[in-house]
Amino acid sequence: MQSKYYSESYNAAKELIEISGIEEGDILVVGCSTSEVSGEKIGSASKPELAEDVFCGIWDACKEKGIYLAAQCCEHLNRAIIIEKKLAKERNIEIVNVVPQPKAGGSFATKAYAHFDKPVAVEHIKADAGMDIGDTLIGMHLKDVAVPVRLSVDKIGEAHLVCARTRAKYIGGERAHYEA
Repeated sequence: MQSKYYSESYNAAKELIEISGIEEGDILVVGCSTSEVSGEKIGSASKPELAEDVFCGIWDACKEKGIYLAAQCCEHLNRAIIIEKKLAKERNIEIVNVVPQPKAGGSFATKAYAHFDKPVAVEHIKADAGMDIGDTLIGMHLKDVAVPVRLSVDKIGEAHLVCARTRAKYIGGERAHYEA
């Protein structure tokens, strides 16, 4: 039987993937404060056991659709991102050397590092959609034009949930024509 944290995370990720229209090979970035999930102040009470459930719920939803999951570290690692090495190579993203820990990187990123096939850390990505669990500020890792997405779920545990998708920039001014 899955925990409520797994179920909430899985359902939120699945709904975001459907609403946002991201597809196989796209990137979903997630920032997660397990302190906030448990009802504590961000950065004060890292919870590896909660991170396991939240991470696995989101990762399972991503794997079903072939979406890359990118896990944001906390500010102690300058919000570095943990991704699969395959993604870094495909997109020519420079790899940096750090291994997240619950108190330096955060429990969620630590679980990503433990579960991914060949995890690596990078400093920057441009994700196609994002989940911010507990006000972790993922905006720096989204493509330039982020659009809020409202889900039927607005919390994971006690943590505030904010989601976004991205879209291509509109350029060219009043005479330009655009695809829908």
